[in-house]
Order: sequence, then C-alpha cells, then structure tokens
Amino acid sequence: MRLPLLKKDQLDDSQKALYDDMKSGIETSFKGFTAIDSDGELVGPWNPWIRYPQFGGPVWNLVKALASNPKLPKPVREIAILATGARFHSAYEIYAHVLVGEARGLSDDKIATIVAGQRPFDLTREEGVAYDMASAVVAGTVPAITYKRAVDTFGDQATAELIYLVGLYCMVSTTLNGFNVPLPEGEDF
Repeated sequence: MRLPLLKKDQLDDSQKALYDDMKSGIETSFKGFTAIDSDGELVGPWNPWIRYPQFGGPVWNLVKALASNPKLPKPVREIAILATGARFHSAYEIYAHVLVGEARGLSDDKIATIVAGQRPFDLTREEGVAYDMASAVVAGTVPAITYKRAVDTFGDQATAELIYLVGLYCMVSTTLNGFNVPLPEGEDF
C-alpha cells in the first residue's frame, strides 16, 4: 500500500466529512465484502479517496449517483464490473465483486471465466450485451453495432448507466492499482 491507512483521528475537516458520508453509504449499500476494517477504518479505494477529497469527493458522488435507482439488473451490473476489473487485473475490485456477483446469483463458472478475461458461453442476452459493452469501453472503441445492441436491449438511460458504471470502475481500478491497495487482511480472491 503506497498510502498508509488513514485513521479517523488524523482527518482534517474535509476528509472527515467525506469519511462520514462514505462510511454511512458503505454500511448501507456495500455488503458482502470487507470495506471497513475491524478498527472502523475504510479500506479499498476509499482510503485514497479520503486522503485526497478534492478527487475522492467527486468520485464518491458518482458512486452514489450510480447506486441510486439503477435501471440495469444487479447481475448485469456485476458482469460489467467484473469485466472491467478483470481488464485492469485489479485485485481488490475482483475480490469484492466476486463476492457480490455470487450474492446476486452469478455462477462460479461465469465469474471465473470473466475474471480470467474471457467471455462466458452461457451468458443471458442482457449479460452478454453488458459484457460486450464493458469490454468494448475498456478496450477504447465501442463499435456502433455494440452500442445499438445495448440501446435496443436496455434503452438509452440504462445504456448511459452502463457506460458510466464501466467508467467508474475504470477509476476504481486505477485508484486501486496506482496506490497498490491490498486485499483486506485475511482475504483472498
């Protein structure tokens, strides 16, 4: 870890406000994986975002916007998130979203295939569209046919959600990788 874990008593006012908002959101919405350690400190991408609230605050606002009233089904979102994390080889993201994907009904075979950087053969139509779209976005070029298929499947609003979701998890992955954020103590993926 390139940034030591910030303790709550070390935070300045802007960091503390962001910490409190993040901790509340994590306790409410981010379940199934370790995001808060036994000392109450935020682990994963949250520690770097709190350290630099001028960057972490806007990212956290995007997290909240994408978590508020999502249009995409939860398993479809997880397919896109896992495809993104696999592209970046982001250990913490993969660890967290393997657990979330399992909780949302994705089979171990689907998850393992995605984490290996491959497209599972047994994706539903929606899952396949999400996988293809996420893969295209992280590759840097979204062919018109891929975009049209997403709009035809999900509609304009949910396609935008998908694109922003992939962008967010690109940011999550680069934060985790850039600051060499480890898995929570005792966890493996």
